Amino acid sequence: MSGLDEILTLIEQQQKQTEENIINAAESRATVIKAEGDEKAKKAYEEHLRTAKAQAEKDFENSCASVDASMKRKILACKVEIIDAAIEKTISKLKSLPDKEYFELLLRLIERHVQKGKGVLSLCELDLKRVPADFEQKLHELAAKDGGIELSKEPADIEDGFILSYGLISENCSFRAMIEAEKEDIRDTAARILFR
Repeated sequence: MSGLDEILTLIEQQQKQTEENIINAAESRATVIKAEGDEKAKKAYEEHLRTAKAQAEKDFENSCASVDASMKRKILACKVEIIDAAIEKTISKLKSLPDKEYFELLLRLIERHVQKGKGVLSLCELDLKRVPADFEQKLHELAAKDGGIELSKEPADIEDGFILSYGLISENCSFRAMIEAEKEDIRDTAARILFR
């Protein structure tokens, strides 16, 4: 082996050593880059998972709140419907009271609405036809100290109850009108009784 062959062998060995060093350095760098990439991917995945989980929980809570609100609205609507049905049943019962009880009820209601001065009481056509004989006397006794109430012979355009007028001011005291005027209080009271 000549000196030239030795030099070429030495160069070849150095070249192989250099190639191995470069390849080892590249592989080492690739391993580091891959590890960094894996770490970044893992962090991105965990962040995405955390964000997705938080959003899913928020969406679940919103859905629950929405369903809860919807159920409460439906329950409230049902309660209002039940209360309104009870009110209608009450009005029907009041209208169908026997004459004696019906007109005693009217007198109690009139007593609550009596004012100072001369009043005129108007009844519906049906009630005018069934007025008890002593009703006008009881009416006079009831309002005598305040100025008196006269029973109108003309029927009022109402289904039941009465209209009490003092001059130009008239108060509609039909059962439905009185209930409408107090409807919210009636609903609250009924709700407390029915839905404790």
